Amino acid sequence: TTGDLVQAVESVTGPRQGRRTHQATRVFQAFRIFVNGELEALRNGLEQAPALLVSGGRLAAISYHSLEDRVVKETLRREAMDCLCPPRLPQCVCGHRASLSLLARKPIPPSRTEVEANPRSRSARLRAAQRL
Repeated sequence: TTGDLVQAVESVTGPRQGRRTHQATRVFQAFRIFVNGELEALRNGLEQAPALLVSGGRLAAISYHSLEDRVVKETLRREAMDCLCPPRLPQCVCGHRASLSLLARKPIPPSRTEVEANPRSRSARLRAAQRL
């Protein structure tokens, strides 16, 4: 049961002791991400997005944890590069051309005002790109 899983996590990590969220929260989150195929769905959506945008169209993605943010960051950076070949190759053989331009190098966190109004936004990270 979920209660048994919480007890198992607590037996390894100890009692909660002032943490903002329960230590079992990440275990449940990991199960949900895996079972629902969330990272693969995110990856697929981001890879299809540039072709759906008109020239100058913008793509914005909000991630709520580091696994999502890594997928968003790597996908947007890859689509903003003209060549995906390893640096050691003397010339490009992949033929990849940039389809996006990053609008910000770093993720944009929520403002303090937004976090005060909506505490769940505290972990949100916005990344954006524009279709070339």
